[in-house]
Amino acid sequence: MSDDDMDTGSNEIDGTRGFSTDLGTTELGDEESNQGLFDDLLSGEPIFENKEVLRPSYTPHELPHRSDQINKMATILVAALRGETPSNILIYGKTGTGKTASAKFVSKELESTSQKYSVPCDVEYINCEVTDTQYRVLAQLANKFIEKNERRIDDRVDELESLLDAVDEYDRSRPSDPSSSSPDGDSDLFEFPIEDAEGRSGGPEAGTDRENTSPVTSGSTDSLGDSDRPTDGGSPVETGGLGASGSPTRNEGDSRSADDSTEVGEPSGGERTGEAADADQFITTVDGETDGNHEGDDADFPPDHPLESTPFDSKAAVETRIESLEEDRESFEEVPMTGWPTDRVYSVFFEAVDYDERVVVIMLDEIDKLVEKSGDDTLYNLSRMNSELENSRVSIIGISNDLKFTDFLDPRVKSSLGEEEIVFPPYDANQLRDILQHRSEVAFKGGVLSDDVIPLCAAFAAQEHGDARRALDLLRTAGELAERAQSETIVEEHVRQAQDKIELDRVVEVVRTLPTQSKLVLFSIMLLEKNGVHSINTGEVFNIYKRLCEEIDADVLTQRRVTDLISELDMLGIVNAVVVSKGRYGRTKEISLSVPLEETEAVLLSDSRLSDIDDVQPFVQARFEN
Repeated sequence: MSDDDMDTGSNEIDGTRGFSTDLGTTELGDEESNQGLFDDLLSGEPIFENKEVLRPSYTPHELPHRSDQINKMATILVAALRGETPSNILIYGKTGTGKTASAKFVSKELESTSQKYSVPCDVEYINCEVTDTQYRVLAQLANKFIEKNERRIDDRVDELESLLDAVDEYDRSRPSDPSSSSPDGDSDLFEFPIEDAEGRSGGPEAGTDRENTSPVTSGSTDSLGDSDRPTDGGSPVETGGLGASGSPTRNEGDSRSADDSTEVGEPSGGERTGEAADADQFITTVDGETDGNHEGDDADFPPDHPLESTPFDSKAAVETRIESLEEDRESFEEVPMTGWPTDRVYSVFFEAVDYDERVVVIMLDEIDKLVEKSGDDTLYNLSRMNSELENSRVSIIGISNDLKFTDFLDPRVKSSLGEEEIVFPPYDANQLRDILQHRSEVAFKGGVLSDDVIPLCAAFAAQEHGDARRALDLLRTAGELAERAQSETIVEEHVRQAQDKIELDRVVEVVRTLPTQSKLVLFSIMLLEKNGVHSINTGEVFNIYKRLCEEIDADVLTQRRVTDLISELDMLGIVNAVVVSKGRYGRTKEISLSVPLEETEAVLLSDSRLSDIDDVQPFVQARFEN
């Protein structure tokens, strides 16, 4: 092949001609002209080892200065590991005092310990600030437990199918013996239908024929080919299901004792009861198969038989159990996030929880938001479930920033919910310093923090009511700013820049979560200030506010109510409202914006209702013309 042919062949890759040539013949310029957008950013040495450690969502392996609260939670929840119902817990404390982190830490330990001791225990976490209605809470919980049930059923079916494979392999490995195998090649032990048990154990004809014709009555080898098995007492096949000791096998249901002198094959004279019930005992719940041992029940499986240490008497019983589990799995129905009656959602949730035997701990973070939005119906239903559940037990952990939210609960809910209360006090500056030091050792590479960074972050956060979350955000943001500046170390200046940035982010978050009417009032103030109006008074704000309400078809509040909303904005630090006297014209408020104008406008316009305002400029101009 010539060089030209080789080049032609190399250009055809999976039928695409010219791909390799185009890539290989691209002329590269000098390195500087080909610097990409991210090349400069990647050229610096990273200072983070694991940034996720500094995020609020991270649950550390150790929580400094919270051992008392953690131990108290553990002493309450340890009842779950004994199969008992733990008391409900209410956790109080201000933002950033370690409530959620501590509760998640304890729940993670609880689940790992339950697996260690094979005690079924499930913990489910719900953030009620996001999932804030009874329907959504119940639907989310129902779907989580349906998923858990499906996963457990799949695991159990896999185990049972593996058991069937082992039985088949065992049967194939045994010597072929017409007397010990059924026509399809499976072992004859316990393979006859349950409804034939009467004929095999007590029928005159069956007993007589077996006694006269069994090939193993006088031989040295039994029906399983076991030459060491004694034959003077009769094998289970020849005696209609009796074991070597003379006691009945499991699915015989024969109640005769070993000392019964009645010959096999002849009526015993006494009525035999409960045979059908005894034969069906091997069908249980998903994880409820008893650790039956056929040796203990005098079943006649060889010691190396796959079913010897299982609760199943036959291969057919295993197949029946698999079919039952698969039917259960098909019966589960996922709950949609809208559209069902609440009582139907609750019913599905109830059945999903009670499907399996376990202790369930439901953790409701920001529980006061749920009560504020939807009332206490959810808590009432959850706290009263245990009186109706048969297999499971439910315990509730409520986490709240509001120490007084239980004052609004129904007395019955309050009494059943608040059995145990744990209060998390704010951190002081020294405790915050310990927390930051502990996290920074994992979060940053060695030697990148100057000595004054952690004390300064702790001091700033201590001013904010001991908020550890704020301290961690400060440290992480300072590290990000240093990394963007390609600085090799984090210094005090980076912390101060981070403080300003976080303050702006906080304002943006506050503005974003304002009610629509408050946003309209703030938008009115912002429009006046954009158009050069200074010392804005309440009447001017109210005039613009009315025009905005007409534009988006919103209800118009009274001027007195708008004045109250301005006072609320002032309290949040978004505006600055000062009462001034106008002499004989009375008193009024002079209002000015105390947050960045452009960022505030962007947040307001992100609201779907305010974004419908096409052009507010004419309204402002019209107001001055009039």
